[in-house]
Amino acid sequence: MRRGFPGGDVERLLAAFPWPDRAARWLAVLCIVASSTGCILTKDLPDPALDIPDGYKAARLTNRDATPTLDWWRGFRSPELTELMEEAQRVNLDIAAATARFIQADAQARIAGAALLPSLSGTGQQTYSRTSGASASGLTNGGREVVNYQASLSASYELDFWGKNRDAAQAAEETAFANRFDRDVVALTTLTTVANAYFQVLASQDRIRTAERNIASATRILEAIRQRLKAGTGTDLDVAQQESVLANQKALVPPLRQTLAQNVNALATLVARPPESVRVTGGSLNQISPPRVTPGLPSELLTQRPDIRRQESQLASATANVGNARAQFFPSIQLTGQGGYQSSSLVSLFQPHAAFFNVVGSLTQPIFDGGRILGNFEFTRARQDELLQTYRKTVVSAFADVDNALVSIKETAAKLRLQREVVAASRRAFQLSEQQLRAGTADIVTVLNTQLTLFQAEDSLWQAQLARLLAIVSLYQALGGGWEPRMERPVNAL
Repeated sequence: MRRGFPGGDVERLLAAFPWPDRAARWLAVLCIVASSTGCILTKDLPDPALDIPDGYKAARLTNRDATPTLDWWRGFRSPELTELMEEAQRVNLDIAAATARFIQADAQARIAGAALLPSLSGTGQQTYSRTSGASASGLTNGGREVVNYQASLSASYELDFWGKNRDAAQAAEETAFANRFDRDVVALTTLTTVANAYFQVLASQDRIRTAERNIASATRILEAIRQRLKAGTGTDLDVAQQESVLANQKALVPPLRQTLAQNVNALATLVARPPESVRVTGGSLNQISPPRVTPGLPSELLTQRPDIRRQESQLASATANVGNARAQFFPSIQLTGQGGYQSSSLVSLFQPHAAFFNVVGSLTQPIFDGGRILGNFEFTRARQDELLQTYRKTVVSAFADVDNALVSIKETAAKLRLQREVVAASRRAFQLSEQQLRAGTADIVTVLNTQLTLFQAEDSLWQAQLARLLAIVSLYQALGGGWEPRMERPVNAL
């Protein structure tokens, strides 16, 4: 496309055009040469100069056969979560709004592409006029009535020698692609929000049940201490301290119920329904099966994350806009034509002698516009550079998101394992202290400390389970959701 025309070819082109003068012939050849080399004016996508790592720092082993599936939420094996996810995909209002935006972008792309084609319009007209009957001598002759009929077609076309309209159409198309990926970003965000809110519901229910069991345990200990007080082996201070422990446990329940209600309401909003018409059964975090997620290769992330692909399309759109802004420095050549029939009698309107036509070619070259074209060109180049840097940051951030999610999964799994040991030891210590309390051999301070330690350990255990599930969801989000299945190459393929 960068090949020029040798001198001999130009002369043959000149001879091929029977123009009335040499200047017009040279103009025609100039236009053809410009149209054949117009792609020189449009730059390719700038090189982002990214350093793609061979693997993730936080992933020692990468299993390419276990990448996330499109319905990745089914890996948690929760029918209610699956139902909420699928409903959100169908009715979520943010997804619907994002879908409407890319439909708008498609329409804008069609509008921008219309400049690449000729415009054609038809006109039908009847004109009735009457001349004045007065003459210069003051005599009247009654005037004359004239009726004229006309039917015509008009066409116009701008020769896109410099690629201005082509680049504008390409910019609009890339913007439409970007809006499609933006819809995918919104959908992924919505689905991860549904998963996080649902797990918050389960965690709140588990913590409420644990708090109620702890309240029952604290009440049982309080009754034992009161029995000791009646027997003369306890004090009012012991009773007051245990009453404080019981009151603190009761005070933990209302905020948990508030969190539960807020997350149920959030789920209702995500499925586009009022809270009154949504019932979330929930259950327990123990019923959730944490799936194993492998991240694949870092290079694959560039084609899977919708935010990266959105930024890439926006960069491509900005690059096309640079070509459009550059082409505005060159002349615009417009061809217009009109043809049809015109007659004073309707019956003879479409006779050969009533035909008429005209063809006009015009060339407009900007000379002075106060720097508007130059300013627009510099603006589009700066916008392109901004989107290039944003694209690079998005890619780098994507790698960091995956590594952070992998580290989070590893560390939350380790904490969950250790926290279970803490709960087991704390429960055993509490049971022993309660037995000694009833036997009258336990120190009240020991009893208070062991029960507080157990209560806190059990609540922290649910929070650790929740943190692990949220870390897994964050990895799905960092990977761009589910990945399209790989198409295996046939054995006999060339």
